[in-house]
Amino acid sequence: MSPFLIHRVSIRPVLRYLLPVVLVFITGLADAVPLSLDAALTLAEQNAPELIANHAQIDTAQSTSIPAGALPNPKVFAGLDNFPVTGAEAGQLTRDNMTMQKIGIMQDTPNAAKRRAQIDISQASIEVATAQLPITRLKIRENTATAWFNRYYLERKVALFDTLFNENQRLAQAVHAQIAAGRGSVTDGLLPKQEAAQLADQRDDLQRDLSKAKAALRRYLGIDSTAPSSDPILTPDAPALTIDAEHLHQHLHHHPELQAFAAESQLADAKLAAARSLKKSDMSVEFGYLHRAPQFGDMIAVQLTYELPIFSAHRVDPLIMAAQSEQAQIDAQREVMLREHAHMLENDLADYTALSQQLDRANHISLPLAQQKVDLQLASYQAGKADLSMVLTARREWIEQQLKIITLENMRAVTAAQLYYSYGDMTTTPDLQGANIQ
Repeated sequence: MSPFLIHRVSIRPVLRYLLPVVLVFITGLADAVPLSLDAALTLAEQNAPELIANHAQIDTAQSTSIPAGALPNPKVFAGLDNFPVTGAEAGQLTRDNMTMQKIGIMQDTPNAAKRRAQIDISQASIEVATAQLPITRLKIRENTATAWFNRYYLERKVALFDTLFNENQRLAQAVHAQIAAGRGSVTDGLLPKQEAAQLADQRDDLQRDLSKAKAALRRYLGIDSTAPSSDPILTPDAPALTIDAEHLHQHLHHHPELQAFAAESQLADAKLAAARSLKKSDMSVEFGYLHRAPQFGDMIAVQLTYELPIFSAHRVDPLIMAAQSEQAQIDAQREVMLREHAHMLENDLADYTALSQQLDRANHISLPLAQQKVDLQLASYQAGKADLSMVLTARREWIEQQLKIITLENMRAVTAAQLYYSYGDMTTTPDLQGANIQ
């Protein structure tokens, strides 16, 4: 036997045991891939029960539209004509030549305008249901982006506290050095410990908020809320969303909630046409076979029946006026929605501009000044010219300034996401990887 064949046979059982381990390892690597905002949005849309409900609503409307405009079911009739109940022929079917047993079929035929309106109503109902899809999708994207950003920046804050605790330890060492050199009070040694306790309280509050933020993101991603250990790791960088005010103003009318009014208006037009069709006559056709006694012979009967749409001023005109009022109501509601979104757009743009300016000042003016104040107060303390309380006050301002910067970044990111997904081009997906929001 070939030595190569022996080798192949001998490692086959090993491969059989190693293969599951390799698969588990590969699966673990896939699960460990950081979750970007783009991936979170895709996952949220795939697992959104709201979208499943919307699709079911569309399927319902499509199924309902299939019989629209079809003729009603034909009717079969049977009976007696001219059956004598008095006289010498009473109760007899074969004595009188006018006595007939009849059977036949009848078909009602609504007028063409009514059948056309039924088709238009069914098609418009499909459009109305379809128009809800982008509205639901928009809400899912906005909520998911908000949850993603809230968790991301809370994790930034929690991570900041590692640096703050290290700074607290260095401060404690500096204070002990001052005390050992006889240039500080013994009680000064307690102040860094008090600061550490305050930092721990702040971190606990942030950990609580982070747990809530993780649960909120799991909700939109469709991850089991009872399994926090399955929380995905987020990408280390926030996504980049460029906000162009002029572009957003141009796409204001493309907001899904405004676009939905076109389908509502189409449905109202179809209802108006259906109301007007009531002024036109419907028709029915009857065909019957009439059986008499053998000595008289059988007959056939054909009958056309036309509806007389009289008294339409009291029966039909009110329905037409109601349909016209519904059209006016839809037009007015669209105008209200347009003004509301225009107002929201201006407000969000104003918030975005203010947050950007505040963030710029915080990064380039407030934070450097707070850092400089800490350095000066610490130098003064080490030189015996300032109290430690002044150093701790400056440090609290420096800590609050760093937390404020992260809060401003969070608020601006959420505002940018709301602006982009509400009034940006919904037909394209931006590159969500990379630097901070512009």
